[in-house]
Amino acid sequence: MSTFCEDRVCIVTGAGRGIGREYALMLASHGAKVVVNDLGGARDGTGEDQGPAAEVVAEIKAAGGEAIANGSDVSDFEEAKQMIEQAVDTWGRLDVLINNAGILRDRMLVNMAEAEWDAVIQVHMKGTFAPAHHAGAYWRNQSKAGKPIDARLINTASVSGIYGNVGQTNYGAAKAGIAAFSIIASRELKRYGVTVNCIAPGGLTRLTEDLYEGEITDEMRAAQSPRWVAPIVTWLASRESSDVTGRVFEASGSILAIAEGWHRGPRVEPVEDPTILGPIVREMVKNARLNSGMNGEDLDGGLG
Repeated sequence: MSTFCEDRVCIVTGAGRGIGREYALMLASHGAKVVVNDLGGARDGTGEDQGPAAEVVAEIKAAGGEAIANGSDVSDFEEAKQMIEQAVDTWGRLDVLINNAGILRDRMLVNMAEAEWDAVIQVHMKGTFAPAHHAGAYWRNQSKAGKPIDARLINTASVSGIYGNVGQTNYGAAKAGIAAFSIIASRELKRYGVTVNCIAPGGLTRLTEDLYEGEITDEMRAAQSPRWVAPIVTWLASRESSDVTGRVFEASGSILAIAEGWHRGPRVEPVEDPTILGPIVREMVKNARLNSGMNGEDLDGGLG
């Protein structure tokens, strides 16, 4: 077993399946102690099943690692607190929180039900805020008590949010919000010895398989396995990454990249009369960089 993350106490939410499972397994293989959190819900967030988290814990222990299961609903403020407390009570501290839990309820904007919006925002945004709040408060208190802190908060965005994907206004809005949340949190928590970064992962999981058209071959499964996302998360969780914060990383079997955030583009002096704005705005739009597509390259956002 590697010692790259030796004795690092890590929580991974949504770790019973898919990408989160790969995070938990790789962290444990490098010596981390892992809280495997998973409510065990279906793809749309309904239901509960403690089996997946327990299975990952068993797999880690069988390989000689240390792990415990946790079934907290990360979007429940008190349950999120209990999850943080479980890590500290079990191993004496918390070093890394990886917010990975998520659901999908895809629908075109005009067809989306209020419940489909609310559920996705609840799980992704509050499910990031609640654990991060309690972990951040723990690290702040430890720092103020004079204890050295070398902690990591790693959140999960998506290219669907930072670049934009049709049919996912709820999911994309949540994921773009988490990217912004991460950048702001990195500035707030730096004083306490905490780095905050964000992953926009790609891979074939139960959340994404039915988004692909045509047959999914064995070669595709290998190339887009969620295991390709785990190395950057493991590195960010390690002690080696203490100088990297406030970044959004794209990670998949085909790319590892940094997604660069919003910057101010073409500008003019303020205009008081709206009736003369037409040609001014069109010239600004003409000179502005296009919005990106899902591949991260220029796509649209110009003049229709």
